[in-house]
Amino acid sequence: MVLVRLLVVLGLAAILVALLLFLFTRDRRYLRFIVQVVKLLLAALAGVLIFFAVERVLVML
Repeated sequence: MVLVRLLVVLGLAAILVALLLFLFTRDRRYLRFIVQVVKLLLAALAGVLIFFAVERVLVML
């Protein structure tokens, strides 16, 4: 669960920094970066949670 928390905190920090940069510069590449970070964060979280689920099932066997 530490890995999940770390992923969420780092992802949110990256999104916040990119959002602040967008607000100051009005450069749309920061918005595209936010979308990429969200996609990657969701994929990584899904992978970690699937791993946890598979691990729990295998331990029960």
